[in-house]
Amino acid sequence: MQTRAMTLTFHGVGEPPRVLDRGEADVWVSKKRFATLLDAAAERNDVRITFDDGNVSDLEHALPALRARGLKATFFIVAGRIGTPGFVDASGVRQLAAAGMEIGSHGMRHRPWRHLDALARDEELVGAKALLEEVVERPVTDAACPFGSYDRRVVAGLRAAGYRRVYTSDRGTTRPDDFLQARNSVGPRDEPDILRRIAALDRRADKALRRRAKLAVKRWR
Repeated sequence: MQTRAMTLTFHGVGEPPRVLDRGEADVWVSKKRFATLLDAAAERNDVRITFDDGNVSDLEHALPALRARGLKATFFIVAGRIGTPGFVDASGVRQLAAAGMEIGSHGMRHRPWRHLDALARDEELVGAKALLEEVVERPVTDAACPFGSYDRRVVAGLRAAGYRRVYTSDRGTTRPDDFLQARNSVGPRDEPDILRRIAALDRRADKALRRRAKLAVKRWR
């Protein structure tokens, strides 16, 4: 029985169609590198794949590559960017969903959720979910925290909004049924051995316990 799984996070694939924001180049991969990493993931049964932001490369490059390998993924869309230059439009989001991909929320405006006031937090957690559900005409039950930013207020708000799973940027592996799901961002220089390195983060019991203790503090701060 599978007890832990690792989740890879991609952002953009191929030649960027727009000027990238600060730091985005660190998580944008070539089509060749993307294909190599997907091939490695397809050989395992403990790897899940996600995409953040809703870049047009999700539809143009990622979807065909996933379908060619019989893989599924979750696409976390920034609801407020739908249809803006460089990002998927509503039709594109529906195409991803029709292809059997999961659609999740990455908030409304791609801003850190921690320290937002109640009104802004409601827009990010509830408003974005409602907008995406209107687009895909089905429940949106997964969310991904922009910049990995969360605390106890964010976690409580996500639970209240009805999310089933919430993905962070905490790295390592996670039990598939946990509410908070650690993820591992992929960069342009990452090789297939990233899977071995991720698995190793939780292999030694002493290191795993220390890491999970730190995550507990982060969750309840």
